Amino acid sequence: MPSLVETLVRYGYVLLLVWVFLEQLGLPLPSLPLLLAAGALAGTGRMNFALTLFVCAMASIAADVIWYELGRRKGIKVVHFLCRITLEPDSCVRRTEGLFEQQGARSLLVAKFLPGLNAVATPLAGIFQMRFRKFLLFDALGVLLWLSSYLALGYFLRTEIEDIAHHAEALGSWLIVVLIFCLAAYIVYKFLARQRFLRQLRISRITVDELKEKIDAGEPLSIVDLRHNLDFEADPETIPGAVRLDSQELTEKKGALPLDREVVLYCT
Repeated sequence: MPSLVETLVRYGYVLLLVWVFLEQLGLPLPSLPLLLAAGALAGTGRMNFALTLFVCAMASIAADVIWYELGRRKGIKVVHFLCRITLEPDSCVRRTEGLFEQQGARSLLVAKFLPGLNAVATPLAGIFQMRFRKFLLFDALGVLLWLSSYLALGYFLRTEIEDIAHHAEALGSWLIVVLIFCLAAYIVYKFLARQRFLRQLRISRITVDELKEKIDAGEPLSIVDLRHNLDFEADPETIPGAVRLDSQELTEKKGALPLDREVVLYCT
């Protein structure tokens, strides 16, 4: 099995361009090992550090611009689609929307370092109607910070990385089997955890018709709309009598919910 270093030497910048572009489009192709290997090769003079940084940055920015345009034209549906195909959709949406509300364009500087948020951050910039030049500036700075960090790490740890590559080559096909097994085990674990969460959620869930019957019967209810501001703006209609409350307020504020009646929470 040719090592990662040998593969990079053989296909060089074309491999980096395609790999980083596809990863930033959302494909499960982790670029971290490739970036570390490219940095190590730059440290030994077999690749050019500046050219490597430029090629990877162009690939990443091109993919980010595509997601920005999709977010600007398609709206919140793009984020919901991306988060539905992840293993942790709810936290994905909430953390990213909250980050954008607090930090705005500055969130793009760190988005590449946050697992699960990378693919969602750029379409959100389009959804929030961030000016394209502003988006491009902050996205490019974030991309350069992300790439230069890992390339520099590979550059300074080039000796250790080459030793790892030689050991991996000695393991041959067994290394691929072990990596595939570990990845599959992680996915199964996260999937089962998510299914367990959904089962617990269904136990305490009522249907729309059941809620309507309770309202018509005049039962004392406290209905709380927990939708995020972005979701509410996309669909501002709410259940009559519902009180809008942020999920963070729900956990932080004591007495946010009445204790003398049944409480019904709903979101997206």
